[in-house]
Amino acid sequence: MINAENILETRGLTKEFKGFIAVKDVGLCIRRGTIHALIGPNGAGKTTCFNLLTKFLEPTGGSILYNGTDITRERPADIARRGVIRSFQISAVFPHLTVLNNVRIALQRKLGNSFHFWKSERVLDELNARALELLRAVDLAGFAGTPTVELPYGRKRALEIATTLAMDPELMLLDEPTAGMGHEDVDRVTQVIKDVAKGRTVLMVEHNMSVVAGISDTITVLQRGSIIAEGPYAEVSRNPQVMEAYMGTGHG
Repeated sequence: MINAENILETRGLTKEFKGFIAVKDVGLCIRRGTIHALIGPNGAGKTTCFNLLTKFLEPTGGSILYNGTDITRERPADIARRGVIRSFQISAVFPHLTVLNNVRIALQRKLGNSFHFWKSERVLDELNARALELLRAVDLAGFAGTPTVELPYGRKRALEIATTLAMDPELMLLDEPTAGMGHEDVDRVTQVIKDVAKGRTVLMVEHNMSVVAGISDTITVLQRGSIIAEGPYAEVSRNPQVMEAYMGTGHG
């Protein structure tokens, strides 16, 4: 039975690598319009899950449903076209271009003009208004003319979010968006995620528990490839199995 409230569902999702089961029988239900966090100790299978959802890996078993359609056998490009976009897929890969130009290139990709660099400047300028709008959304408008290589780390991550938004995702997958950041950057990027989540669905892998607690509607906890708890932060954080996974011998 398909639940129309869910934008993405997995059923029995499993990935085995030469006898090692990285993801085991995972059933995710991502509700439309929510921020859903995937957490767990190192080696829990979070990144493998993301790779399965975006088809960078083929599942060994189980199925993936997106808007009620089985997408288990689709290729990464097909899934991206459906509106499932992962932040690193189109991160700011042009360090010597300006911040604005990075977003403009992401907008061109969305239009299918990725490599039409010979197009007239006027055509590209039409993308500027939208690019600036996206930069405002992630608090980067003041950096539009800055070469990307000169951006502080936290601002680079915000730019990745802007280039992801340029692809007009319906479901946005963020892989550890605040990793390696100081407090100020974490707060800024957390606010950016909250702002850009309006009107779309966000699934994120995140290690910072205060970020997860502050913005997630639902949290799924993985340990050794299996779901051990799911629910709002207040409920999940009190779960003895979760406490054991994080505080006890569950690391690895």
